[in-house]
Amino acid sequence: MSTEQHGKLSRRTLLGSAAAVGAGAAVAAGAGDAVAAPPAPAAGGGPAHGTGAAFRATTVTPGHPRYPDLVRGMNQRWAGRPESVRVVDSPAQVLAVVQEAARAGKKLTVRAGGHCYEDFVYNSGTDIVLDLSEMTSVYWDDRRGAFAVEAGATLLDVYERLYKVWGVTIPAGMCYSVGAGGHVAGGGWGMLAREHGLVVDHLYAVEVVTVNAAGTARVTVATRRPGDPHRDLWWAHTGGGGGNFGVVTRYWFRSPDATGTAPGDALVKPPAEVFLSAISWDWDRLTEAAFTRLTRNYGVWHAANAEPGGKYGGLMSFLMLNHRSHGQVGLLTQMDATVPGAAGLLADFLAAVTDGVDVPTVPLTRAMGEHGPMPENYTPRRMPWLQSARYLGTTNSTLVDPSLRGDYKSSFHKKNLTDAQIATLWKHLVRTDLDNPGAMVLLSSYGGAVNAVGAAATAYVHRDSAFKLLFQSYWQSAADDAVNIGWLRDMYEETYRETGGVPVLDDATDGCYVNYCDIDLGDPERNRSGVGWPTLYYGANYPRLQRVKAAYDPGDRFRHGQSIRLP
Repeated sequence: MSTEQHGKLSRRTLLGSAAAVGAGAAVAAGAGDAVAAPPAPAAGGGPAHGTGAAFRATTVTPGHPRYPDLVRGMNQRWAGRPESVRVVDSPAQVLAVVQEAARAGKKLTVRAGGHCYEDFVYNSGTDIVLDLSEMTSVYWDDRRGAFAVEAGATLLDVYERLYKVWGVTIPAGMCYSVGAGGHVAGGGWGMLAREHGLVVDHLYAVEVVTVNAAGTARVTVATRRPGDPHRDLWWAHTGGGGGNFGVVTRYWFRSPDATGTAPGDALVKPPAEVFLSAISWDWDRLTEAAFTRLTRNYGVWHAANAEPGGKYGGLMSFLMLNHRSHGQVGLLTQMDATVPGAAGLLADFLAAVTDGVDVPTVPLTRAMGEHGPMPENYTPRRMPWLQSARYLGTTNSTLVDPSLRGDYKSSFHKKNLTDAQIATLWKHLVRTDLDNPGAMVLLSSYGGAVNAVGAAATAYVHRDSAFKLLFQSYWQSAADDAVNIGWLRDMYEETYRETGGVPVLDDATDGCYVNYCDIDLGDPERNRSGVGWPTLYYGANYPRLQRVKAAYDPGDRFRHGQSIRLP
């Protein structure tokens, strides 16, 4: 499954039975249920599990006019030439395509929406792209006592359905068009992370199509129940990355502390209202001293507030350090408005971050990274939670522009950036050989409830960080690839030059985010630390992930440039 993917929500009836697939496709048995036969229709308003797909599996080949649209994702650096794209609508159809590929020895990759940052879905070695973007149902499954979300469902559509109908949510990502498929498998974090943890902290079960050593495709539902024989497969999907073990078709969500049987009690409830604050500083007035103070203040505050609990669990903030050609740097903050004294807490946070920055703040009037202009939030504005989720997820043209190229790098920080690292950021953000308002470093809040879970409890290992960095650049033309990729590499490798060009797992940094996949981490010319990408992404959890790989994908049929390697 590619990382950070998207699709659109449908209101259709769900799923064909896996049993409808012909001979050669099997269904796993055991306490971790499989889709073996159509069960009774779901209660509580949800669809039946075996009532048939909305359309038959569709095959698109190079001769079809729509082929060019189906062989590329959001990042226009990557376009494939597969012999076919299969658009499917049920686990039964997925099972049939996976079985066909296994029998024929075809290389198969999976798209749920297309936000993968590298070429793991669209590349020259792929024969079949399995497109799940039309598998978008979201419903209450009374039989499991959990909410089912198909792999192609986009995050904003998931939020809309869960909140409008049941008043609950999952603490997943902010970008509206990211799909559940790869986002969840990679750990999935978002605006409610400090308050409610990661989306995988609420994952109850996952449905996966795998292929055994004999080449037989199977549909298995793995749950977090202690007695489930497939529990390791569930664990692997709590941060083990996409495209590693099989094809995810559905997730089920139920918070671990949920009690009772009512849907409205099965997941966390978002705050009824939030405060949004957006301020910025003009680059033409920003001195290196002010930049240093601002960046240092942000890190100091987060390092001091990284522990779970406390009055600032409901705060999430982004310090957007844009390249000088952009014209501004910005600070966006969301605060749970239902917390006692929320307005004062937000004011105290803003005072701490801006303390000693002797450049006046101004309204945030330009799009920055994933965020649109927000001058109306210069004075913190109170708004309903769902309105805020829509506003933050959809107001930037970058997120809806299907023509952009991009490159990305990441790091987790337990401690603040050093003054030398901040000086490096300044050095590269003011370089004149790059003229791109879409180039930036984004510092994001972390910690809080994320750090309340042990590093081995889920496959997601980054459980003691204070904030996260995303180094990114967007641009239009292939002619600008070299300057943008080179700029990112220079800045990233110099920022972490003391540890071989990458943020190793030590007392200050904590590796990289697998959903911001970066193929350079496997290049010894770029990563000179001696610490490989498996450790940077997964830390001490990697050997267990390899054992799961051996158990469920012994033939290494689901593989890409940074897939889990067999032991």
